[in-house]
Amino acid sequence: MADFEVGRRRFFLFLAAIGSVILLVNLFMLSGTDLRSKIKNIPINIPGTSKGNGHETAPNPDLPKLPSWHEDNGNFEEHAAVNDKHPIVDLMQAADQAWTKYEEDRTSTFKETVAKYRRTYGRHPPPGFRDWYKFARERNVHNVDDFSQIMDDLRPFWGVEPAVIRSLAAHLHETEGNGVSGLHIRDGQVWKLTNANWRVDTMKEMVGSFVKYLPDMDIAMNRLDQPRVVVPFEDMQNLLAREVSTRQLYPDALAEWTKDLPGLFKENDTAPVITDPEFVLAPGKQYMLIAKEACPPESHARKEDSSTRSAEVLYKEDRGGFVTNFNLSSDLCTVGPEVESKHGFLFAPSTVVASKRLLPIFGECKVNVNNDILFPANMYYKNDERYAYDPTYDYDWDDKEDRMIWRGVTSGGTNTADNWMNMHRQRLVLLTNATVMADQEVRIMSEDSNMQGDYQNYGHFNPSEFAAKHTDIGFTEAFACVPDCGFYDDVWTYKNMTTLSQQFESKYVIDVDGHSFSGRWHAFLQSKSLGIKSTIFREWHDSRLFAWRHFVPLDNRYDEIYSILTYFIGLGNPSAVSNGQPYIPRHDFEARKLGRQGREWATKVLRRADIEIYMFRLLIEYARIIDDNRDRLGYSGDGSELDKYDTQHPLSPSMASKGGGV
Repeated sequence: MADFEVGRRRFFLFLAAIGSVILLVNLFMLSGTDLRSKIKNIPINIPGTSKGNGHETAPNPDLPKLPSWHEDNGNFEEHAAVNDKHPIVDLMQAADQAWTKYEEDRTSTFKETVAKYRRTYGRHPPPGFRDWYKFARERNVHNVDDFSQIMDDLRPFWGVEPAVIRSLAAHLHETEGNGVSGLHIRDGQVWKLTNANWRVDTMKEMVGSFVKYLPDMDIAMNRLDQPRVVVPFEDMQNLLAREVSTRQLYPDALAEWTKDLPGLFKENDTAPVITDPEFVLAPGKQYMLIAKEACPPESHARKEDSSTRSAEVLYKEDRGGFVTNFNLSSDLCTVGPEVESKHGFLFAPSTVVASKRLLPIFGECKVNVNNDILFPANMYYKNDERYAYDPTYDYDWDDKEDRMIWRGVTSGGTNTADNWMNMHRQRLVLLTNATVMADQEVRIMSEDSNMQGDYQNYGHFNPSEFAAKHTDIGFTEAFACVPDCGFYDDVWTYKNMTTLSQQFESKYVIDVDGHSFSGRWHAFLQSKSLGIKSTIFREWHDSRLFAWRHFVPLDNRYDEIYSILTYFIGLGNPSAVSNGQPYIPRHDFEARKLGRQGREWATKVLRRADIEIYMFRLLIEYARIIDDNRDRLGYSGDGSELDKYDTQHPLSPSMASKGGGV
């Protein structure tokens, strides 16, 4: 009995000790102290470093971890902070609302999907739509309606005769300087690849699981890094008006493709009908001179008296400079004049072979004024180790370093001794270099002196010390220089290369453009880190990703980068405010929440299966616009024939039904 009493006393003493620790932790939190800075980082060894014995080791699971700011038990709840009026709070809430609406608007049966298609596009779905729907549902498509990018890309082709489209698609590959590969489908198989390279080889693999459902067609695929087609605004408006005029729901629509269409590619064709693509070679030409012709006359890009301020209010928050509209932040008609001298593609492009004619060229990315037909980038499908997600070093959030990382080469445009400082990648490296920033000041947001959760712009922050501690940004080698890269010899201290997975040792991974889009983005979203994204390029998946819910958007000028980092990582202490110094409470919980939401969303909508689903839908829509009978083609049923199928294959539940749940 005595032993029992001793044991009981020890147990209660243990509980009291635990309670005291919890109380102290909460007192420190309420006082604004950054506890993480008081705890020694868990060492993480990287091959080739001098830490430890040089062997790769995972974090010791028995080591104590800093408690989360708010225990969520696997469910996301609101942050415990009261009256936090930081602009990012509003941006995250708005993103949550937009995403919840997206989730709630999904159709769940074939009958609903068909009806929504007709309401949205004013046409019947194309032949093959039922096969595509079953293909998508059997692969657990999350949103069977989200393919508006396809429809937007193909809309103007309704203003071009099908025979002309077929002629262009059949022969664009034949002139090697055009930078186009061909993929030719006959009798439900990929018959031939022309002017082939790895990109079109991967596309062949991408269509393999559904090619048997497709009619004969030729696909012209851009094999260059950069987009190709820029139709002037007035011409595009005429094409779109013709598309609208052709919308009709025929009660007797034809449900089968037209056989033996003339003008498809043939080997040794003795009488080919070839349409001139009207390509213009423009390497090194200022791209905005080409791009602005595709902008509306009243846009910022074309109005000489339009001010930067009038453009910024459309997509940026004045407090902190945060991006409020990610779509407009990459719209060259809105931001072009501000970024045309700050992005390598815009002022020093390397491979521009452009046309003002509407050409049926399939491309992996484009800027908003381009009319290329987007398809999922081959690199996302290829499983290349340089770009595919690898969980080896993707530790849990509390085991990651409190820093932002980026590695790459000096690509993005043609580098010269005179222009390199304005390249987008180079600007990022300079802006986060502690030595370069030693005598620079930047704008951030600081908590107001009333300490009631208000924030104000603070324009005199020297970021050098913060950058040294919380950023790891650098080049691994020089690339794409004219006449050579010798002018960089005294500029950079090159950093060691890291694998993509090793970058996930950091909490924040920043993604910026290269020559075109970045093939790392899917892996960044799949990781447990938080992705920060800056780009001028559009991709197939853009409508599925919600800025400030699945990732953090960054303006292409990077002027709010320290506002973002100091918000999540924190800066200073409350007493600094009364001394005129900035103070930003740490928002580690919010960063972790965004990172996890992005990761779990990526597992729903950015799978290899989603790439195949998108490509299948794209090619049946494309097949219709190249068909001579396209106006009368379509599925005219009500969709009820799949009612039993839909009952047996229920749609995945809305994630919004879990309270924003991940």
